Amino acid sequence: MSPHTVPTQKNIGGISGVDGTGQQREWLMGREAFEATMPHHEGIKALWETKWKFPCTKSLYPFHDGQFSDFEPIFQSLIARNVNDGTSAEYTSAFLSTANSLEKQADELLSQGNKQKASELYLRACTVLRIARFPYIASFPEITDKTKWEAWEQQKKIYMKAGKTWESPVEEVVVPHSQAKGRDRKGIPVYVRAPNGKQGPFPTVVLMTGLDGYRPDNTVRCDEFLSRGWASVVVEIPGTADCPADSADPESPDRLWTSLLDWMAAEKGRFDMKKVMVWGLSSGGYYAVRIAHTHRERIIGSIAQGAGVHYFYDRDWLERADGHEYPFKLTPAMAHKHGFGSVEEYKKGVQKKFSLLETGILKKESARLLLINGTLDGLMPIEDSMLLFEHGSPKEARFFTGALHMGYPMANSSVYPWMESVMDSVQGSK
Repeated sequence: MSPHTVPTQKNIGGISGVDGTGQQREWLMGREAFEATMPHHEGIKALWETKWKFPCTKSLYPFHDGQFSDFEPIFQSLIARNVNDGTSAEYTSAFLSTANSLEKQADELLSQGNKQKASELYLRACTVLRIARFPYIASFPEITDKTKWEAWEQQKKIYMKAGKTWESPVEEVVVPHSQAKGRDRKGIPVYVRAPNGKQGPFPTVVLMTGLDGYRPDNTVRCDEFLSRGWASVVVEIPGTADCPADSADPESPDRLWTSLLDWMAAEKGRFDMKKVMVWGLSSGGYYAVRIAHTHRERIIGSIAQGAGVHYFYDRDWLERADGHEYPFKLTPAMAHKHGFGSVEEYKKGVQKKFSLLETGILKKESARLLLINGTLDGLMPIEDSMLLFEHGSPKEARFFTGALHMGYPMANSSVYPWMESVMDSVQGSK
């Protein structure tokens, strides 16, 4: 299904917001919502009061693992000092003393043998550092922001302190990037967890992270996998955090996933290679769709949640995306993530270079593929998930009417049962 236009076919693969008759494209989220700039873009005070304060009180994304009492003083200080640039060092630095205090308290609790409480405080510190390094960091081809990168390094260090206290601890592995080519770097950092005290090989979920949520931000999901007897491998996507893939090369993820799957296959008795599933989150959904087509014989299924694969790269969409639900400006981060030197270069060239429709990926046969999103997603248009039904193998989907990006909070009630069904449908290696 394509965006409503007259005539529709003149917009397939296009970069203009108007068709051959001069009429504007109508996105399914509605023209009013598409054209609007949401109030949280007016500054930190608006961001806190209209978008972030409520989920923070409930410890919901992006404040999962966090506590409201840690954040309220920080944001009140930012508001009082009129700090409105989330990309500034002044913004990031405002969070650091709270994170340091929580880490110190956790260290003391751990020294007293209170692992559970120490873990809770370590994770609270990690949440503070997550918001400190928003909206985006990357190290390819060079580190995007020194202050945010220091917060990221501290978050990883503290997360590993927490992870070592768990019954099924976190293992950090640097996987050899055996298929590295061109500017690709040679190591793929991943977090691995497997059911402790049980014999493998284990059904495994490869969790592909998003634009701003990385390896230390997925504890709850990995706990869900462990409760089902599955292992997890959490990996960042090209152009974000520690990912070694050349962000400007649209084929670099294919090499990345080949190296990762080859390493998993070589880990005898650990990962059940007959039961490897992928779950891509937000920007990671693009890669979940891509791997379902490029590596379909090596995985049993893939979940693309909140994926943008073609229309997301449309100039008409990108011209308005900065005013939608992302907490900060989206296009500068996306431009860098895809290896472009400027937002204008990104808007002009990204669709032809990265669209899975333009590059022919969607015409291939695919592994089982579940598409999850909200119909009012203002980041990755629902049209991108619908588009996949017009190409290649039959797909599966669950869309949530009226929900925003990724279909939260209802999505998991559909994702986990689907994962269980697919895992159970295949005879494993044991």
